Amino acid sequence: MRVRDRGSAFLLTMLVGLALTGAALLAVVPTATVLIDHQQARSAADAAALAGVAGGRAAAASIAADNGAELVGFSVDGRRVTVTVSVGGRTATARATDEP
Repeated sequence: MRVRDRGSAFLLTMLVGLALTGAALLAVVPTATVLIDHQQARSAADAAALAGVAGGRAAAASIAADNGAELVGFSVDGRRVTVTVSVGGRTATARATDEP
Protein backbone atom coordinates (compact mmCIF):
# COMPACT_ATOMS: atom_id res chain seq x y z
CA MET A 1 0.00 0.00 0.00
CA ARG A 2 1.31 3.38 -0.92
CA VAL A 3 1.46 6.13 1.68
CA ARG A 4 -0.91 8.31 -0.39
CA ASP A 5 -3.69 5.70 -0.29
CA ARG A 6 -3.72 5.28 3.47
CA GLY A 7 -7.19 5.82 4.96
CA SER A 8 -9.05 5.84 1.62
CA ALA A 9 -10.91 2.60 2.47
CA PHE A 10 -12.06 4.13 5.75
CA LEU A 11 -13.33 7.22 3.94
CA LEU A 12 -15.18 5.12 1.36
CA THR A 13 -16.75 3.01 4.11
CA MET A 14 -17.91 6.13 5.94
CA LEU A 15 -19.44 7.63 2.79
CA VAL A 16 -21.32 4.41 2.01
CA GLY A 17 -22.52 4.25 5.63
CA LEU A 18 -23.79 7.83 5.48
CA ALA A 19 -25.58 7.15 2.20
CA LEU A 20 -27.31 4.08 3.66
CA THR A 21 -28.30 5.97 6.79
CA GLY A 22 -29.75 8.77 4.68
CA ALA A 23 -31.72 6.31 2.56
CA ALA A 24 -33.10 4.62 5.69
CA LEU A 25 -34.19 7.97 7.12
CA LEU A 26 -35.93 8.87 3.87
CA ALA A 27 -37.89 5.62 4.13
CA VAL A 28 -38.77 5.99 7.82
CA VAL A 29 -39.90 9.63 7.93
CA PRO A 30 -43.02 9.23 5.73
CA THR A 31 -44.07 6.14 7.68
CA ALA A 32 -43.62 7.94 10.98
CA THR A 33 -45.64 10.91 9.70
CA VAL A 34 -48.54 8.64 8.76
CA LEU A 35 -48.50 6.97 12.18
CA ILE A 36 -48.35 10.30 13.99
CA ASP A 37 -51.24 11.72 11.93
CA HIS A 38 -53.32 8.61 12.62
CA GLN A 39 -52.74 8.82 16.38
CA GLN A 40 -53.43 12.56 16.40
CA ALA A 41 -56.70 11.95 14.52
CA ARG A 42 -57.75 9.27 17.02
CA SER A 43 -57.01 11.53 19.99
CA ALA A 44 -58.78 14.49 18.40
CA ALA A 45 -61.83 12.32 17.57
CA ASP A 46 -62.08 11.06 21.15
CA ALA A 47 -61.87 14.57 22.59
CA ALA A 48 -64.30 15.98 20.01
CA ALA A 49 -66.85 13.25 20.70
CA LEU A 50 -66.76 13.97 24.43
CA ALA A 51 -67.07 17.71 23.76
CA GLY A 52 -69.92 17.05 21.35
CA VAL A 53 -71.93 15.28 24.05
CA ALA A 54 -71.70 18.29 26.33
CA GLY A 55 -71.71 21.18 23.86
CA GLY A 56 -72.93 20.00 20.47
CA ARG A 57 -71.35 20.37 17.05
CA ALA A 58 -69.71 23.74 17.76
CA ALA A 59 -67.90 22.38 20.81
CA ALA A 60 -66.80 19.28 18.91
CA ALA A 61 -65.44 21.39 16.03
CA SER A 62 -63.61 23.69 18.44
CA ILE A 63 -61.95 20.83 20.33
CA ALA A 64 -61.03 19.10 17.06
CA ALA A 65 -59.38 22.30 15.83
CA ASP A 66 -57.56 22.72 19.15
CA ASN A 67 -56.12 19.24 18.57
CA GLY A 68 -54.98 20.00 15.01
CA ALA A 69 -57.87 18.24 13.30
CA GLU A 70 -60.84 19.18 11.16
CA LEU A 71 -64.32 17.99 12.05
CA VAL A 72 -65.68 16.28 8.93
CA GLY A 73 -68.66 14.44 10.40
CA PHE A 74 -71.01 14.89 13.33
CA SER A 75 -74.17 13.01 14.15
CA VAL A 76 -76.44 12.67 17.16
CA ASP A 77 -78.56 9.62 17.86
CA GLY A 78 -80.46 10.22 21.05
CA ARG A 79 -77.79 10.77 23.69
CA ARG A 80 -74.99 9.29 21.57
CA VAL A 81 -72.64 11.44 19.50
CA THR A 82 -70.46 10.19 16.65
CA VAL A 83 -67.75 12.39 15.19
CA THR A 84 -65.28 11.96 12.36
CA VAL A 85 -62.15 14.08 12.14
CA SER A 86 -59.33 14.40 9.65
CA VAL A 87 -55.62 15.06 10.21
CA GLY A 88 -53.19 15.06 7.31
CA GLY A 89 -55.46 12.95 5.13
CA ARG A 90 -56.07 10.42 7.93
CA THR A 91 -59.55 10.12 9.40
CA ALA A 92 -60.77 8.74 12.69
CA THR A 93 -64.22 8.21 14.13
CA ALA A 94 -65.21 8.19 17.79
CA ARG A 95 -68.43 7.83 19.71
CA ALA A 96 -69.42 9.16 23.12
CA THR A 97 -72.50 9.26 25.29
CA ASP A 98 -73.57 10.74 28.58
CA GLU A 99 -75.49 7.60 29.52
CA PRO A 100 -74.28 5.66 32.54
